[in-house]
Amino acid sequence: MKLFSCLLPPALLLACQTHADNTALEEIIVTAELRDITLQQQPVSTSVLTGDMIRERAAQHLEQVFNVIPNLNYAGGTSRARFFQIRGIGERSQFQEPLNPSIGLLLDGVDFSGLGTVGTLFDVEQVEVLRGPQGTLHGANALAGLVNIRSAAPEATPGLEIQGSVADYDSWSLGVVGTGPLVSDTLLYRIAVQQHRSDGYIKNDFLGRDDTSDRDETTVRGRLRWLASGTDSVDLTLLYADIDNGYDVFSLDNNRRTLSDQPGKDRQESTALSLHWQGQRDSVDFETLLTAATTDSDYSYDEDWAYVGIAPELEYSSFDRFLRDRDSFSAQLRLLSNDQSHLFGGRGQWVAGLYYLADREQLQRQYTYLAEDFFSDYDADTAAVFGQLDTALSEQLTLISGLRLERRETDYSDSNSIAGDTARTLWGARLVLEFQYREDAMLYGGVSRGYRGSGVNTNILSGLQTTDNPELLQLFSGLQSFDEETLLNYELGHKGSTCRAACARAWPCSTWIAMTSR
Repeated sequence: MKLFSCLLPPALLLACQTHADNTALEEIIVTAELRDITLQQQPVSTSVLTGDMIRERAAQHLEQVFNVIPNLNYAGGTSRARFFQIRGIGERSQFQEPLNPSIGLLLDGVDFSGLGTVGTLFDVEQVEVLRGPQGTLHGANALAGLVNIRSAAPEATPGLEIQGSVADYDSWSLGVVGTGPLVSDTLLYRIAVQQHRSDGYIKNDFLGRDDTSDRDETTVRGRLRWLASGTDSVDLTLLYADIDNGYDVFSLDNNRRTLSDQPGKDRQESTALSLHWQGQRDSVDFETLLTAATTDSDYSYDEDWAYVGIAPELEYSSFDRFLRDRDSFSAQLRLLSNDQSHLFGGRGQWVAGLYYLADREQLQRQYTYLAEDFFSDYDADTAAVFGQLDTALSEQLTLISGLRLERRETDYSDSNSIAGDTARTLWGARLVLEFQYREDAMLYGGVSRGYRGSGVNTNILSGLQTTDNPELLQLFSGLQSFDEETLLNYELGHKGSTCRAACARAWPCSTWIAMTSR
């Protein structure tokens, strides 16, 4: 059971009351949903960080803002937060095995689930965190929740901004943003480039260096917005991220001083492109989203944590390295009802859509105690159909029902002659009853079902080849694959502004109780 409620300091409450009559409340729009909705009207436990909040914290990466999000943690033996957990559910690491992540990560519509190193925040307009299963919204990659990052949009007014910072540990950053029209009122652009560097917070006493956990992060974002007509717009978004960080953090004395003789690396180079077409027709609105992304990562570390000669009679020396390449492609079509196509005399708003995602992942592992490098290929193809219906039962009461059917096929093979493929039909759903008892306040209760896909148990299959023990062989024979995992979430919640003034934007108040079962 999870519970969160917000409290305001007395001084802030007084300020809210003083300015309540002459200050307008700024609406926060959540874009991760099937249909854009204001945060106050969304019947889901959600936290939103705006661009102003990110700048106020001088945040370079997601990990520097996640500590203000209730029930959100991150972990992973990596230079940057790569794996997330919501309400205690999620991965903490990845080594040789393939993963179907439990927490989805979208960056301008591109699926980077399991690749959180790319989550730099320069020129990001909004970060949205949806807690609880998002099986209807995003499928198998959102068993426990979804993180949605939206970069800043092009503007019609020309602008140029330069941001820079200098800090301890030889840290500095420099970023430039340019925006404006290429063709007046028709074609807008925005480009943002940032370089961030730091020696890191580790000193390697053996090598006499203070930069073995350095950070060298380059982010380039480019956006074009074509206002094709009064009803159609097309957004083309390009992302290039080159994260070239050191990784040397294992300390024998549990401090920030290491003794490794082979410092590791944590690199991720990603290139992504997305095309988002939104249009309105007489009887229906539509959205089309096409994305493509390629990521090369290099993760390595000194496995023995020390140097040759530290303990001649007891020591060993080993180094582990994982070179992983992932390519993905996705396509999505959404049809949204408008005033001409709502159901039940205008009381039923609906969304229906189709989705496809292809992931291709190749791994090469170089390890001291392997006779030869390990190689594996993992392919996952996902096709889904989804829909949601929002039915106004009265002026204040709304029933939200959603369903997603997904066919997920995976194919795995590796250099140990292990191969396996699985195919499953999965489903997620949500049913929520919302009571809007005031313009800026609501009560809601609902149940949602999320899922993650089945797969091949590579560790067990490896064990089959290394033992002749009949008892172990019998035990392992039934564990060569694992089934899909499901999560049921029951939630009661309240949303309302703590005061009807600008400070309510900084202190949105929501109280919710959630219970989950797996």
